[in-house]
Amino acid sequence: MDQLKDQLSEAWGKMIKELGSWLDAIVVNLPNLLLAIIVFVGAFFLSGYINTLVYRVLGRTSMQSSVKRILAKIVSVVVVLAGLFIALGILNLSKLLTSLLAGAGVVGLAIGLALQGTLANTFSGIVLSFVKYVQIGDWVKSNGYRGRVVDIDLRMVTIRQPDNNMVFLPNRMVVENPLENFSTNPTAKVFLSCGVGYSSDLDLVEETVLTTLKSNFDTIKSDDDLIFYYTEFADSSINFEVRFTVNSESNLELLKAKGQAIVAIKKAFDKKGINIPFPIRTIDFTNKLTMERSNGAQENQSETEE
Repeated sequence: MDQLKDQLSEAWGKMIKELGSWLDAIVVNLPNLLLAIIVFVGAFFLSGYINTLVYRVLGRTSMQSSVKRILAKIVSVVVVLAGLFIALGILNLSKLLTSLLAGAGVVGLAIGLALQGTLANTFSGIVLSFVKYVQIGDWVKSNGYRGRVVDIDLRMVTIRQPDNNMVFLPNRMVVENPLENFSTNPTAKVFLSCGVGYSSDLDLVEETVLTTLKSNFDTIKSDDDLIFYYTEFADSSINFEVRFTVNSESNLELLKAKGQAIVAIKKAFDKKGINIPFPIRTIDFTNKLTMERSNGAQENQSETEE
């Protein structure tokens, strides 16, 4: 029993001595501890202010709101981490700081591998927010889909097609694949092909087409804005193609202009008596061999009856 009491007394003494050394260390390092706490708390509150400031600054740009928020949040997180690292440095916890950095690297690598597709779309969304070749409201064609861009966020680009269906394209597909933007140029060329009969006066046809298009489209102001040429001798017509400039920022406007031109040219051709032929199939029933066989069968039938 006495031996147990001695061991307990010795252990208690060691514990009191250790606590005393800890207390001494706390007292000695109390200024550094208070300074580290102040630095970290200051960095935390500063991050909120910087978050608001960065969002206001980015608000003057044409970036999407979702991207503005995420960039502002990233900057605020960086400020908090910087405050944490400074606080640990004040406390002379360099080994802990190194361990945290190593652990953060391993965790970041694991998260990056697990969310590879999501992160690719996120970074692609950030890229799309800085570039100017695609904006909300543009009429584009990408990955086989055509329509107007109605939204761009950190995951996907939303396109409204002419039939009012919505297409959601991952940002990575838009960045990595070709994209045709019809809204980057306020004007566009309309290509229209047609054919006239072989008996038509070709000079009159050309004059009629050029005069009709000039009177219907104000955008045709020079020879470069209107081009006419004959293309081929087809089976039942002489074909031509005409190209003219229109004000257009979408493929739908191009289709409307093309339809308007077709109606105007057809009316002009009707007034001038210019024929637009269509393929004609002729069936010949005067096959000599078939008629001889038919006459022979009739003669054989007559002989049988006699």
